[in-house]
Amino acid sequence: MARHPGWIRFAPTLALAIGTVFAAGDTVPATIDFARDVQPILSDLCYQCHGPDATSRKSGLRLDQRDAALAGGKSGLPAIVPGAPDESELVARITSRDTEEVMPTPESHRTLSERQKLILRRWIEEGAVWKDHWAFVPPSRPTLPAPEDQTTTAHPIDRFIDARLASAGLRPSPEADRRTLLRRVTLDLTGLPPTREALARFLADPRPDAYERVVDELLASQHHGERWARPWLDVARYADSNGYSVDAPRQIWKYRDWVVAALNRDLPYDRFVIEQLAGDLLPDATRDQRVATGFNRNTQINQEGGIDPEQFRVESVNDRVATFGSAFLGLTLACAQCHDHKFDPISQREYYQLY
Repeated sequence: MARHPGWIRFAPTLALAIGTVFAAGDTVPATIDFARDVQPILSDLCYQCHGPDATSRKSGLRLDQRDAALAGGKSGLPAIVPGAPDESELVARITSRDTEEVMPTPESHRTLSERQKLILRRWIEEGAVWKDHWAFVPPSRPTLPAPEDQTTTAHPIDRFIDARLASAGLRPSPEADRRTLLRRVTLDLTGLPPTREALARFLADPRPDAYERVVDELLASQHHGERWARPWLDVARYADSNGYSVDAPRQIWKYRDWVVAALNRDLPYDRFVIEQLAGDLLPDATRDQRVATGFNRNTQINQEGGIDPEQFRVESVNDRVATFGSAFLGLTLACAQCHDHKFDPISQREYYQLY
């Protein structure tokens, strides 16, 4: 029987915990995390001149790879010496008051805040640990935090939330009353408020698993697929018209209905991906599998007078490449359309191989 995580019962406290995180955003974290704290600084302020694009790299220094950063650039001085910020050229350059030495250069019109400088220094003090781009790290099951109350069996998701609340010095809100709980879970799973009849049935149901039964009913509802198809259709850039100034209607609603049906029948994610990318290439492909490839036809179509059809055929392929990257790889690929990607490890050659 389905078990809906209990966070929906305690939504106000969860929102307060999240707010606390943002309110404390100006402080330097006690422990520096490369992906969260350091990578954004390097990518925003350093990679344009010291990143993966060899044509724009300055002084032979590359900071997006650990070995290259430790080796340093043309000066022969190591940019980063793990555990020794005062011996690291990076720290010397970002804290220099000499306009000929300071990084980023004044000509770049970029500056590091004192907080960012402190983060980089502390990161080096802690050993300058690099982490791979999150999109290249295989998912792994994390260790569950111990429940605060050893006498209860909390849902695994609740245990993470409880641990986060405890770290912020917060306690869960009281459990929502049944009327509020039904409204929350129905809106969450179907995008609609509960009917009066559903509310009356739930309030009158004395069984201890009444909530779980409601969750099962909502997951089995046609509206569940309709509700959760919407975020995916946004990712897939679905629309009922062609775009551009003419914006004529298009007949692609069968793809939309395929997404709804796939979610309602709990289609495994690997099949969800394969059928959208290449359903027509599967052995003995069914009509539904061919319809699924509408994912690739959600590109805009220009019907204006005087257009160059070949230009917009190419634009459509570029759009498919960009959408494939954002939807399935967790990467922005469009930058490599014109040059080697300056932030992600994608070369222009690789872009056009995918194209």
